[in-house]
Amino acid sequence: MIEKLHTTTVFGQSMGRIGDSLDNAAAESFFATLKRELGGRWEGVEQARRAVFSWIAFYNHRRRHSAIGYHSPVDYEWITAHQRPDAV
Repeated sequence: MIEKLHTTTVFGQSMGRIGDSLDNAAAESFFATLKRELGGRWEGVEQARRAVFSWIAFYNHRRRHSAIGYHSPVDYEWITAHQRPDAV
């Protein structure tokens, strides 16, 4: 079934094998960071949902990332949008 779907669509089959650490590296890294920085237990699902939502908002907008020169994503977007074309 999967092979037939693969040959009749534009979707490609994953190259990783079950248990391959490179197959889900980005997702695994994200969730490891989430668990490490957020941690804790909550009284209910709604409280946990709010905590994760707040952390994701922080992570995406204010947290400094080493891959972009220790700028927050919002600051990095502003910097790159306002660079002179000859400075690139």
